Amino acid sequence: MVLVLSVSIAQAQSPNITGKVSDENGEGIPGISVTIKGTQQGTITTVEGTYSISADKDAVLVFSFVGYVKQEVPVNNRQKIDITLLPDTKALEEVVVVGYGTQRKIETTGSIASVKADELTQLPITNVAQGLQARVSGIQINQNSGSPGGNISVRIRGTNSINGNSEPLYVIDGIQISNSGGINDVSPLSTINPNDIESVEVLKDASASAIYGARAANGVILITTKRGKSGNTRVSLESYYGVQQVTKTLDVLNAAEFAQLENETFKNTAYPNPSSLGEGVNWQDLIFQKAPIQNHQLTISGGSEKTQLSLSANYFDQDGVIINSGFKRFTYRLNVDHQVSKRLRVGTSIMGSFSNNKGIEAGATSVGDAGVVTGSVIGAAIGAPPTLQPYRADGSIFPFAEQGNGQYREVINPLNYTNILLKRNIKRALINLYGEYTILPGFTYRASFNADVDNRLHDTYSPISNIAIKDRNDNSGSASKTNRNFLNILHESVLSYSKKIGANHSLKFTGLFATQTEKYNDNQISATGFPNDATKNEALQLALNRTVSSFRSSQRLDSYMGRINYGFRDKYFLDLTARVDGSSKFGANHKYGFFPAVSAAWRIIEEPFMKDIRWLSDMKLRASYGITGNAGGLDPYQSLSTVAAGGGYNLNHTYQTAIRPSGIANPDLRWEKSAQTNVGIDASFLNNRISLIVDYYYKKTNDLLYIKTLPLSSGYASINGNYGSLENKGVEFAANATILDGPVKWSLSGNLTINRNKVLDLDGGTTTERFITNYTLLKVGQPLGVFKTYVFDGINQTGEAIIPGYDGRLGGHKVKDVNSDGVIDSKDQIITGNPNPKFIYGFSTTVGYKGFDLSAFFSGTQGNDIYNVSRLSFENPLGQRNLFQGVENRWTPENPSNQYVSPAVAGRLPISSYAVEDGSYLRCKNLMLGYTVPAIKGINRLRVYVSANNLFTVTKYSGFDPEVNTYAGSNTAIGIDNLVYPQAKSFLGGIQLTF
Repeated sequence: MVLVLSVSIAQAQSPNITGKVSDENGEGIPGISVTIKGTQQGTITTVEGTYSISADKDAVLVFSFVGYVKQEVPVNNRQKIDITLLPDTKALEEVVVVGYGTQRKIETTGSIASVKADELTQLPITNVAQGLQARVSGIQINQNSGSPGGNISVRIRGTNSINGNSEPLYVIDGIQISNSGGINDVSPLSTINPNDIESVEVLKDASASAIYGARAANGVILITTKRGKSGNTRVSLESYYGVQQVTKTLDVLNAAEFAQLENETFKNTAYPNPSSLGEGVNWQDLIFQKAPIQNHQLTISGGSEKTQLSLSANYFDQDGVIINSGFKRFTYRLNVDHQVSKRLRVGTSIMGSFSNNKGIEAGATSVGDAGVVTGSVIGAAIGAPPTLQPYRADGSIFPFAEQGNGQYREVINPLNYTNILLKRNIKRALINLYGEYTILPGFTYRASFNADVDNRLHDTYSPISNIAIKDRNDNSGSASKTNRNFLNILHESVLSYSKKIGANHSLKFTGLFATQTEKYNDNQISATGFPNDATKNEALQLALNRTVSSFRSSQRLDSYMGRINYGFRDKYFLDLTARVDGSSKFGANHKYGFFPAVSAAWRIIEEPFMKDIRWLSDMKLRASYGITGNAGGLDPYQSLSTVAAGGGYNLNHTYQTAIRPSGIANPDLRWEKSAQTNVGIDASFLNNRISLIVDYYYKKTNDLLYIKTLPLSSGYASINGNYGSLENKGVEFAANATILDGPVKWSLSGNLTINRNKVLDLDGGTTTERFITNYTLLKVGQPLGVFKTYVFDGINQTGEAIIPGYDGRLGGHKVKDVNSDGVIDSKDQIITGNPNPKFIYGFSTTVGYKGFDLSAFFSGTQGNDIYNVSRLSFENPLGQRNLFQGVENRWTPENPSNQYVSPAVAGRLPISSYAVEDGSYLRCKNLMLGYTVPAIKGINRLRVYVSANNLFTVTKYSGFDPEVNTYAGSNTAIGIDNLVYPQAKSFLGGIQLTF
């Protein structure tokens, strides 16, 4: 109170200063921040642009706002100060990376979105794709598995393939990489340190991405890492530590309820007094844990006018919320640029990483049988009887086959999975070397040599101790070692010419030649039958049975590209691009593909008739059309006639391995081709205080890779060919607003994407629909991956007639006779769900005041369905496994439930809409509070913060997490949940220090 009173008296004694802030036309500007330099004291201008503030005669007033050049004005004993603020033209000069060069943002004609480093790393992310989620319109990113370093799928403007790869191309400082993998694999992007990234540009339409030709149909993500700048050496330290935990557990029957259900199911008294058993063992509590997460980064950057350097080292360590799982990563980065002479500049980017992943099998694909219980740790934890024990008296894991007189052999102690060795060690290096020579003013040649070196060792061991003593035999204990080596070498030669012609015209030409070679090999040895668990998989020669396999492949891509950029008076822009790619993977008749694109932009704001519209700061119309390719889903040698190892034969009492034909030649095999049209508008208002981007696109993909069934007389079951077609069309919205820019700062941003996907053709008209799983369908005229099932119609009640055609019973699931023919058959299956969302969205807000900053970030989807496969197993009381809590309300003659079936040994639930749930959600991805400490001598910046991540999720979905897919990055089996590794919420604190 004394401090506040003192400040109030001091302000009362200071002279009152008034004035007006005007623009270049003399009009008052509202909302301008007026502060006293070196203090937090300030005000803002009124609607008329006037202000009033108390300040000493020697004070300096600072006038600032978004879109205007900041001014500092000494008071000099004046009581009235009027000033004029000029528009800040820096926004017009903002540069974005467009691939093989840069452009001013106002010159771009394609659909390109940019994300800066501080946005990417606001969350404790393992890879860059996680940082992009919900920050860019047009991109759908799913964290399919919550395991540390786990699988993530990225779709730019929808899924563009059926059997091919739909992941975008990533270009990191010129090095091209791809993302792929199964639900239990480590994402390739997780080997790259997100803290090293300066900015990310997402090339969404064909005109922006066509420069990458046959690899660009799924969009391109350009990643630029941090480079050194001339000036004083800067040292930065970033560090955080936190704790993770599962967001929820699933309610299951306790021991008393389970025992009662077992007695009912088997019609016996195996449990004489169920109520005496109480809660029993909570298996989810045993497998889940509170897990630490930490990240530490040291960066040194600086340099002279000739040489700039940036060096960093990073350590990331994330334990999983399931015991004995985790991910560690050690990375380093060195970026050097050196000006050898006025004409020659050379440099390098080197990123190295070593990753160690301790994995857990999670996410079975079985439907309605014991596979879900025995195929993953979470399924085993849900289905484990709470009446059994986890450990023996000596602390070792207690197999279920040794308990309960062996009646629970069909279920597995979930701790078995946490006792299995599943380790992946990954060594990776991304290397770029370049030289740039200025031949003539505006005319340069750049040569770059890039390499992606990836070496992996995959260790597995399933111990003998997991097996019940009576069940052990000569094959007990299984292990494997797999070495995988990948090498991608790319050379690019780029000629560029830039010329300003008079005062009105600008012209730039870019020419490219590139050649790329990819080599892959793996060697694997598997073994069973170990004498004991002492050596795990480090002495495979001790095993009784061993098998060996090896594989090698190679492919090459040669490319030629030309691009012309023309601009007139910063008003009209035209871009022409053409690329030719030749690939060894394509058939003999289609070795080369041609990928053209054209785009144009019109900055309407520069027209004379727009000059009087003062509330409009900028407006640009864009339009583009282009063709891009997708060769990512085509493996080497698919166009050739191939052979493979087949079955074996005993010849003269000697076992001989056979070699059989495995693939039929197809000289017409080629890349998938996407043609895309895009129309967009970029607008900003109130001196760039508000910005809006809207895009409409239509993308049709032809020549889709599809496996076509052949007649048996051909000697082959199928052939790979280019038969299918599908389309994606949609609208994207992105908006940003600076609401306050004075002592209190407040900004908002948001985006929304509406995409509609439809299959146009599968195999040239022969097939109109095809099941991918027992419930997932490809159908011409429908979106990818729709659910086709029976329609759940309640429970068969006493006295109701049971329609023939399925295993109906009193108290069992009833499905609807859709066509009213009195029989339940495949004709009664209809489309009951769509896993594709009606729209996806994200929004964030940041508020700052006196060194404090508070930010919140949300993401969500709306209108997508999830097929919750686990309900077919864990809401089906067939005995020997635990179930979801809802089954306590099961059907009996006295309790005619219309949802949960009555117990029946070995009963099965029909595949129906019963398992289809609404997967819409709104998630608080991040809530962060930070404080930047006032200036300290010798320290440029010191910020401390606390953060909560995945804080809460608003959803109707009953499973662990609505952001899930058991089939990982599949194009066709999507929105399926069979108990994969759940995502965690985390709470952490961190520090950012620069000096």
